Amino acid sequence: MDAEEEWRSKAGPWVRATLPDGQELDVILTQWTRTPDGSWWAECEAILPARYEHGDGRTQVTGAPTPISVPSDRITPIPGEDYSGVPVDGAIAGRQWVVERLHQYVEDDPSRRLHRRDCWQVGGEHERITTEDAIDRLARETVVRCDVCRPDRALHGWPSPRAAT
Repeated sequence: MDAEEEWRSKAGPWVRATLPDGQELDVILTQWTRTPDGSWWAECEAILPARYEHGDGRTQVTGAPTPISVPSDRITPIPGEDYSGVPVDGAIAGRQWVVERLHQYVEDDPSRRLHRRDCWQVGGEHERITTEDAIDRLARETVVRCDVCRPDRALHGWPSPRAAT
């Protein structure tokens, strides 16, 4: 095994990324990330050429890891690579929304408020829920929306699970 093959085997797991212009590039998969809108992205490092200058003035080409993000549908696994150890962020069973339990001063006051996961207004007792559950709770009016993060705007246009039945 030459030095490049040894380095490649230690850096891995590798995937093939399809770039926006259609080119394909083998990259190191460092993490899966689910964004607040529910889409999945591969956080990767592309090893791109870089110039290295020695102290005596000589230069040589070297590889420099460069962070890139690629939509998951533009990632192809490479046979023989092990992806089981790749960290996953935001994948708490797809729970991207927060339902906060509210104190009810009178019986007619709402008991739950829906927030985006990253809303700074979330406080006290709360639970994370899926997008489908958030849509359903808004449709059934079992929660009120947060006036700060406005989760209803992000969920607008998502099909209601009740409409499908």
